[in-house]
Amino acid sequence: MPNFEFVKSSYSSGNGECVEVARNIPGTVAVRDSKDADGPILQLPPGAWTHFLRLALPAST
Repeated sequence: MPNFEFVKSSYSSGNGECVEVARNIPGTVAVRDSKDADGPILQLPPGAWTHFLRLALPAST
C-alpha cells in the first residue's frame, strides 16, 4: 500500500471526528476516517474527488 500522508482540514475540531485526505500519491486521492486511522481507505482518481467536492460543498465555498 502507498505511504499516504494524510491531513485534516483546518475547519476540523480537535475531537478526532474528521475526514483526512492524502494527495501525495500521483493519480490518487485517499480518504479515511480520523477515528479509525488503521481502518479502510477510500482511493479515488482526482477527477472523482473534485466532482464529489463540487456536489458536497455549497456554491459559495
